[in-house]
Amino acid sequence: MNRLKKKLTAAVIGLSMVASMGAGAYAASNLTPIKAFLNWGLSFKVNGKPFQLRDGNGGTLSPITYNNTTYLPIRSVSDALGIAVHVDNKGLIQLGETVDGISIATGFEGDNRTKDPSKTVYDGKDYKDVFLDNNSGDRSASFMLYPKKKYQKLYIQVAAIGKDIKAFNVQDSDTDIELKTKPIAMGDGLVTIEVDIGGSDALYVWAETSDGGSVFIPMTTSYFK
Repeated sequence: MNRLKKKLTAAVIGLSMVASMGAGAYAASNLTPIKAFLNWGLSFKVNGKPFQLRDGNGGTLSPITYNNTTYLPIRSVSDALGIAVHVDNKGLIQLGETVDGISIATGFEGDNRTKDPSKTVYDGKDYKDVFLDNNSGDRSASFMLYPKKKYQKLYIQVAAIGKDIKAFNVQDSDTDIELKTKPIAMGDGLVTIEVDIGGSDALYVWAETSDGGSVFIPMTTSYFK
């Protein structure tokens, strides 16, 4: 995270904020009625560019003013700053990285996923559940991941088998912004790649490899955080 984003994050967290994520997930006994005002007189810029507060469906939102304090919808703020926000079923809101990693196996979509013991072993260790593209020909081995703006980081492990991986890429599927790209040599072993995915809803992951080469990605040790 760059210095400007850190300053913006600190300023936003310093404000009193509310989560525009629906009260249905929380017990009614935790809700206290108040008299507040929608403050349509405020406007916002992020990094010098106008920014409109919106809900998860794209609807326009207004800040709320209550007792001389302005409350901003946390989902809109997190979208503006590219910071992940995650709410659990107990009402705990986490900004940025979560404490516990969540396996990329959750919501994984793509071919070449296998739990075949003859294919899940790398360097003497059985990873149980892996993405293994060992098809023939020069190709792009690819799949989708869906962090749904809940996570700040992706830690994904990758190994090149048989031939070097020319380029391993992670791209924001909605904006087409390339978040990470790097070559992976066979001699590198099982590489852990860290990717900043704050604000990303869907990721397109692909590896450029050659005929005779395989792409090995363990699900059990690759995770969102």
